[in-house]
Amino acid sequence: MLNKKRILILCTGNSARSQMAEGLLKHIREGEFEIFSAGTKPTLVRPEAIHVLKEINIDISNNRSKSIDEFANQEIEYVLTVCDNAKENCPYFPAKTKLIHRSFADPAQVEGDEEIRLAAFRKVRDQIQKYFNETFVEVIDNE
Repeated sequence: MLNKKRILILCTGNSARSQMAEGLLKHIREGEFEIFSAGTKPTLVRPEAIHVLKEINIDISNNRSKSIDEFANQEIEYVLTVCDNAKENCPYFPAKTKLIHRSFADPAQVEGDEEIRLAAFRKVRDQIQKYFNETFVEVIDNE
């Protein structure tokens, strides 16, 4: 059996955008790739991220924030940075690793009551899902 290509989704805290992206891409391309997420400064998975993915029947409640260091010296075919900070602080990867960048607003920065915060997370979730369906999958399919 051939090894699956590996995709690492990178953000700063590995708490919101990269966690949602990991869950969404695993759902969209189920079983086709090994998909992981990590952060340059990992924190905790945001409950809002778990909530808005659960709304579309994707469960990331068992996910944990991981450090990019956990993936050191591993072969990764694609690294997708989903925030500018992660792009700027992305560690070195071998030349054969394809680096892809698409920045999304950080919903964790939105202040307000629960509905305002959830609305921000839904907006980013939907933007990531649209990006995966319309652009990202074409990049990886055409390689």
